[in-house]
Amino acid sequence: MPQMASRPELLVLRALKLGDLLVAVPALKALRRRFPGHRIRYAAQEWLRPILPLTGAVDDLLPLHGLDVPIPLEPGQIDIAVNLHGRGPESCGRLEVLQPSRLIGHAGPGWDGPPWKDGVHERERWAGLLSWHGIPADPLDYRLDPPPAAANTPETVVIHVGAAYGSRLWPADRFADVARELAAVGAPVLFTGSGGERPRALAVADAAGLGAECVVAGEQRLDAFAAVISRARLVISADTGAAHLASAYARPSVVLFGPAPVSEWGPPPGPHIALTDGSRRRGDTFAPDPDPALLAVTVEDVLAAVGKLDAL
Repeated sequence: MPQMASRPELLVLRALKLGDLLVAVPALKALRRRFPGHRIRYAAQEWLRPILPLTGAVDDLLPLHGLDVPIPLEPGQIDIAVNLHGRGPESCGRLEVLQPSRLIGHAGPGWDGPPWKDGVHERERWAGLLSWHGIPADPLDYRLDPPPAAANTPETVVIHVGAAYGSRLWPADRFADVARELAAVGAPVLFTGSGGERPRALAVADAAGLGAECVVAGEQRLDAFAAVISRARLVISADTGAAHLASAYARPSVVLFGPAPVSEWGPPPGPHIALTDGSRRRGDTFAPDPDPALLAVTVEDVLAAVGKLDAL
């Protein structure tokens, strides 16, 4: 067994996306407070690296693309392993083979912890898990530090037209209608997204009568994207990373929900309005077409929500 490093290591497994990271921030902060002398590493996809310093809780990223490959660490290298990924045999097994001194997770074969409960908000789930293990965590301790570039970022209305799955894609023509209306009253609109979402963002901007200069999708690192959100007048987005960043910086937001229930993934108290029709929710995250609960949200609904926020 390899010799433990001079600074003990704590590994957090959550090999998921940006929104998943942001709802786990209260848990990460609790771990930082409880284990100030440990080096905390977060096992997830490499593209998340720029955002981790803003949590104030993580020392380094351990690149890991899902659970289909072993965690690239030697047994005995980790002092404490924390499962914030789930509670199934795949995530638990990946951590067990590391032979840490302590395992923190939900109850299961070989694991001591609270039972898994359905219908719990994600921030509350992971904060509650740590509290059960004697590590006090506040689910409302979700704020991020300001990105260094934020001071040089203009205040805009951010419209994030993309999402990871088709089930969360609000129709492009509706985004265009909203953008056109907001631009007509003088709001400076900016379209954000990933590189793969840039064609959709350009198409929405064109349909709204706005130029390509309003589109930064695919042009920003994650920390620069966070800087834009941190100073936004308003954020309009599906239930995706942009919406969670708006929550992390308390920026007014209108969040469009489809397959995911607001009760489990919705924004915290603050200047945020979640729009959906839960009675129509199909709930298939991986469906290629928009969830009926999302399609039930109209352009008029979004504009009315913008008016209520009085963010312009």
